[in-house]
Amino acid sequence: MKRFIETIQNIWKIEELREKILLTLGLLLVYRLGSNVVLPGIDPESLTNLQSQADGGIIGLLNAFTGGAFANASIMALGIMPYISASIVIQLLGMAVPTIQKMQKEGESGRRKINQITRFLTIAITFAQAPGYIANLMSQNVALTISPSVFWVTSMVVLTAGTIFAMWLGERITDKGIGNGISLLIMVGIIASLPQAFLQEMASKFERQGGGLVLFVVEIAALYIVILLAVALVQAVRRVPVQYAKRTAGGRTYAGSMARQYIPLKVNAAGVMPIIFAQAIMFIPVTILTYSGLESESANIIATAFSDIQGFWYNFVFAVLIILFTYFYTAIQVNTNQMAEDLKRNGGFIPGIKPGKTTAEFLDTVLSRITLPGSIFLAILAILPAFAMIAGVNTQFAYFYGGTSLLIMVGVVLDTLQQIESYLLNRHYDGLMKSGKLKGRAISAI
Repeated sequence: MKRFIETIQNIWKIEELREKILLTLGLLLVYRLGSNVVLPGIDPESLTNLQSQADGGIIGLLNAFTGGAFANASIMALGIMPYISASIVIQLLGMAVPTIQKMQKEGESGRRKINQITRFLTIAITFAQAPGYIANLMSQNVALTISPSVFWVTSMVVLTAGTIFAMWLGERITDKGIGNGISLLIMVGIIASLPQAFLQEMASKFERQGGGLVLFVVEIAALYIVILLAVALVQAVRRVPVQYAKRTAGGRTYAGSMARQYIPLKVNAAGVMPIIFAQAIMFIPVTILTYSGLESESANIIATAFSDIQGFWYNFVFAVLIILFTYFYTAIQVNTNQMAEDLKRNGGFIPGIKPGKTTAEFLDTVLSRITLPGSIFLAILAILPAFAMIAGVNTQFAYFYGGTSLLIMVGVVLDTLQQIESYLLNRHYDGLMKSGKLKGRAISAI
């Protein structure tokens, strides 16, 4: 406790870090307040059906990411998700569109152009998603205080403005605050439901006759272990040794490497994106069958299987998709050919491996080998909430036992702590940990 208090004092002594943290907390507070402002023209007391709809499925997932704003019919009901979708589209287009590939190689100027394209694409996606959300509101018999036509127009404008404002808040946090702003907004939305879910789970266990307290302690211990496993997955790397023929330091050129360097290949280079992709794919069959009006026995069996998140076939297909998408997204994120070229250009080489194409093949082989256990581990973490529900944990609290929510929270917390520790070490203070250090790059939300 004494060391913790000293660390807080050291953080407070650094004026720049203090201002960044206070600014970040202030902008996050603004985001949370905006998430509770209901769309103009809606009677808040008529949102009961919408809130009950958000207990599971894709609606529950979206509601969790927006911190309850989706079920509250908030001005930020769509949250930051359109921006995430736009970022994913731009990343995928970077593989096929030469113009975007060129921008990605132009440094800072190219990054600005890509950010601008992403913003415009975010607006387009929001305009595409807003009618669906408004139609869903209308189907829930939400009471309106204005005419439906006016409500449609104003809601389209307000929802788009809410997403743009959330995007602006995230960018301001990234530029002026601490941590990745977009990821922090998602994390705060996820954590917002944690206290209520925790209290509900505790109350349900204490109401049981005999063994309720013991079960609750076991659940918390299991959650602690799952968090440790998630941290291990986020930080796990395979270090590939690298040596340099010549190194320049302090204006002098040294023959050979002064110290052995490493290329850190992440075991889970894809982050949470495979889970997001897999979840999107899992909802497609149910959506098609629901709106197609098919009533055959086989269609009902498929719809039931893909709707039951605790069922065997749902979790089996979900896990297989995650493993496949992990390999796919890792191939997008990690360009082994570019890494080999950069090594060769800088006079570096992997001991025992020829520079150039042979190095790229070696890195690709290593990456494929470490991606397999990483993808399996990621798939296991993704389906753990289903096992928690089967074990008797309530649905809302079970979401924190794995899946996208847990990985985003762990990744964002590690990334933020890493930045804070860098400030402390640069000012000659002790880091956040008594021994060792925060290593690796945390999972980004996008």
